[in-house]
Amino acid sequence: MAHASAPARTSDQLAGDRTDLAATRTVMAADRTLMAWVRTALSMISFGFTIYKVLQGFTDAGVHLAHPNSPRSVGLFLTGMGTVSMVLGTLEYWRSIVKVAGYQRVSVWRPAFFIALVMTLSGSFVFLSIIIRLL
Repeated sequence: MAHASAPARTSDQLAGDRTDLAATRTVMAADRTLMAWVRTALSMISFGFTIYKVLQGFTDAGVHLAHPNSPRSVGLFLTGMGTVSMVLGTLEYWRSIVKVAGYQRVSVWRPAFFIALVMTLSGSFVFLSIIIRLL
């Protein structure tokens, strides 16, 4: 309920407020979506690296695996998919923020974007470390 002392707002002012709120909700939704990409990528990268290291440990201990290249293949696949999904999620986020920036001043350098960049670099490092072990 409006106070009697509050000045009446024009329809242009109300429309501007609604546009600002919609842009804010869109940015928050983009942040949440990017964090979901981060969680998914982190799961794939860490699971792939863990499988690789555990099965490599079995091989180093002298256990004969039916498919000796499967630890590397599974590890490479999962870390590669996690890294690719992180890159794709980050690009999608970037496009969303640039689109919203046409309506409201917003910086792409938000915490979710910073975390996504760290995850992209980490995933790339893990993926490359597995490949280097193959050589």
